[in-house]
Amino acid sequence: MGVTQVIYINNALLNCLYGGVSKARPTSCSYICLFMHSDYKLPTIEHIDRVISAEIPNKDDDPELYALVSEFIMHGPCGSDNPKFPCMIDNKCSKNSPKTFTEHTSVDENGYPIYRRRNDGSFVEKSGVKLDNRSVVPYHKLLLKRYQAHINVDWCNQGGSIKYLFKYINKGPDRATVAVVPNNNADDKDDVVDEIKNYYDCRYLSACEASWCIFKFDVHFRTPYVLRLPFHLPGQQNVVYGADDDIEDVLNKQCVSSSMFLAWMECNKHNKEARKLSYVEFPTKFIWKLKERCWKPREKGFSIGRIHIVSPNVGEAYFLRILLNKVKGPKCFVDIRTVNGHVCATFREACYALGLLEDDREYIDAIEEASHSGSRYYLRYLFATMLKSNSLSRPYFVWEKT
Repeated sequence: MGVTQVIYINNALLNCLYGGVSKARPTSCSYICLFMHSDYKLPTIEHIDRVISAEIPNKDDDPELYALVSEFIMHGPCGSDNPKFPCMIDNKCSKNSPKTFTEHTSVDENGYPIYRRRNDGSFVEKSGVKLDNRSVVPYHKLLLKRYQAHINVDWCNQGGSIKYLFKYINKGPDRATVAVVPNNNADDKDDVVDEIKNYYDCRYLSACEASWCIFKFDVHFRTPYVLRLPFHLPGQQNVVYGADDDIEDVLNKQCVSSSMFLAWMECNKHNKEARKLSYVEFPTKFIWKLKERCWKPREKGFSIGRIHIVSPNVGEAYFLRILLNKVKGPKCFVDIRTVNGHVCATFREACYALGLLEDDREYIDAIEEASHSGSRYYLRYLFATMLKSNSLSRPYFVWEKT
């Protein structure tokens, strides 16, 4: 996965974002997960050090930052110095504090960063205990100065963080549904269960999701764009019409005579570059203009073409779909089923000529082997089983050979 930067923001920062001012240290936290653009990812250790810090700043060089780190960023004191600190579980710090000194930032075998914490003698005194770089919560200097709140910034680049990021952060507050149902008959202990009411449940919007929708932020992106590519057999394109429409008007519609599939073959007649691409590859270099009902060369970006799935039971349409993934530059339906200058009678035959289908040799061998000891009834039953399994590519060919 790409580099992901996770920023933990508590309620004090949220108050600042919405215009309030809060200097009190909150007891609960909120979370923001940021996926960095590819141009702004942090691919190396050097990039991490420029964004995330886990050290106490020099008091003389930056007294403001030193004061903010002392007030909001230091963890503890905990451990033997303060066994009743909230992080203590079974006489151990649940946050694994204090950390260990390290001269350089690195990434462990699980993909978690180990931030630089040098033993340079810097410390912050809290509750009579001197806390050094081992007790610093990773932070971002500009965010800390801007919002003056406890903001934990971490760099993530491992698959194990997916469950935490998308299940825990976005879970929303807990909720429960309670209903009071009157019972007029005191002697009736068999309450009627309304399954429809029990099933019905309204969608719940948390505060953060509601705010996101109010500000009309994008809910999701789809990059690159996936274009669905329809296709059809000759003269079998889809036609949409109303109950009162005249049949002549329906047949004369432009969408009938110039479908996306037919326009692809029409474009191949006039554009040499188009003839170098298959139908699936076409959206990478060309764009479909819906209003003009034609394909035009793409000026920027690209799309991924996807042909919808077709069942083998459909027949010729199934084999046409197979050919559309391989054949390049056809100008008509005849060109699609033309192989090495020879025009095949059907799309199925063209698939065999190109070696895109099995020759059913294993089924023929199985029937021939069974004929040495099996009865006529058994052989007929075996062939019927093969037909029902829908695994034969050419049933007539197998029948003639056996």
